[in-house]
Amino acid sequence: MIPAYALDGDEDAPVLVLPATLGTTRELWAPNLATFGREFRVLRYEHRGHGASPVPPGPYRMEELAQDALDLLDALGIERAKWCGLSLGGMVGMWLGANAPDRLDALVLACTAARVGAPNAYAERAALVREHGIEPVADAVVARWFALAPQETRDRIRALLVAQPPEGYASCCEALAGWDFRDELSRVSVRTLVIAASEDEATPEADTDLLVERIPDVRLVTIAGAAHLANLERPQEFAAAVLAHLKEAA
Repeated sequence: MIPAYALDGDEDAPVLVLPATLGTTRELWAPNLATFGREFRVLRYEHRGHGASPVPPGPYRMEELAQDALDLLDALGIERAKWCGLSLGGMVGMWLGANAPDRLDALVLACTAARVGAPNAYAERAALVREHGIEPVADAVVARWFALAPQETRDRIRALLVAQPPEGYASCCEALAGWDFRDELSRVSVRTLVIAASEDEATPEADTDLLVERIPDVRLVTIAGAAHLANLERPQEFAAAVLAHLKEAA
């Protein structure tokens, strides 16, 4: 399945893929687009069940989300790309780094985990959203996404969250509930940067430390004063860390 996407920048520049997260669209990366666009052709896309992407019936599996990414690269004729995935996008990146490393030049895993802390909670959230929509869970989700962001940012992202198709959101929650890549991390064979955020309750220090311990070619950067959506709360620090890693990997 080919997801909805936007491709911006110089056609001759190397491609940087920025997947959305659970509950967001390509607009997640709008504040970072100009910075990344100076050096890369930026491919932003939305996971199945989100934004303008198709919404097949769930549940979804992480392998399906990763195959969607490969289908998109194939459709656009992109043989190799750099990948910066946050949260769910990072999980897809891990899978690709282990199972399709020939497609990636470099990998950034931001505010993500090889196993979510409470898988049953995601399964329960999926059931709740299918019955009542996203609105009942929105405040709790957004509260975990931000530490110091202004209210305007929180309101904008909350509106983006509740606008997602309930079936697609619930089905991606089920993909997280079934995700366990802890024993596969040693197979990630792409030079990797792990970005942690000091105030991230969704993927805390223990999750990012495990990535650093088990991925062979990896280093860690921690962004202070940011929670789960670190690219929005600390866009300059986030972009600087990403760009430094991508240049080094090149």
